[in-house]
Amino acid sequence: MKELTRAEEQIMQILWQLKKAFVKDIIEKMPEPKPAYNTVSTIIRILEQKGFVSHKAYGKTHEYFAVVPKDKYSKFYLNNFLSGYFSGSFENLVSFFAKENDLNVQEVEELMKHLKKDINKDTDE
Repeated sequence: MKELTRAEEQIMQILWQLKKAFVKDIIEKMPEPKPAYNTVSTIIRILEQKGFVSHKAYGKTHEYFAVVPKDKYSKFYLNNFLSGYFSGSFENLVSFFAKENDLNVQEVEELMKHLKKDINKDTDE
């Protein structure tokens, strides 16, 4: 799996939210200033080439949908982020956020409890 550019990720976030959409639907959900139709269409075709999106054709019109689930990409992205910035260490990540956000011991323990619950849920699936 490849990491997405900021523009690609923005479009994927919209597709994950809408489930399926035409280019005009995607543009409608984008913030101002809205990009040109051709720009969004090009990015979607790139996402198709990368294997993130597919489409159903209705004549010359295409309805797009995500092929890669949001949670799968999120896990991939976070693993890359963890490797790139925290030497693959989950503890380094938590320590960094604890320091940056001035978390107390109780808040860190609460965070760890939630993370362990999520990790256990992932391993149960």
